[in-house]
Amino acid sequence: MNDKFFLDTNILVYSFDEGAPEKRDRSRQLINLALQSSNGSISIQVVQEFLNAATRKFSTPMTLKDSQKYLRQVMNPLCQVYTDLPLLENGLNIQDETSYSFYDSLILAAAIKANCAVLYSEDLHHGQIVKGVKIVNPYLD
Repeated sequence: MNDKFFLDTNILVYSFDEGAPEKRDRSRQLINLALQSSNGSISIQVVQEFLNAATRKFSTPMTLKDSQKYLRQVMNPLCQVYTDLPLLENGLNIQDETSYSFYDSLILAAAIKANCAVLYSEDLHHGQIVKGVKIVNPYLD
């Protein structure tokens, strides 16, 4: 895979889900590919959403030390998009055009800003193309 791709928060969350081993394994493959190829990216929104879930919603929440380690080793190298006014405005435009939630629209806006061809997410419409970014649910066979 030579095209740039974006990972939605659910990909990172599922990489820790022992109750869904197929999703966990597929998520870990995507994260490893993102790190090894330098073609994968996330946004600060994904970092924030993941850390909230990991430290508060996981069945066994991540410790402070483990959260910081994951932040440094995985999320920081992948984080390429930070919130600014143009991103927010594009998110609003995408929300208006697609009827997605504002936060889902911001994920799409971040994938566009990162020049990604693919957005991996299970939360959006598989196969839909929004402003040149194809949404792919990596858990579908």
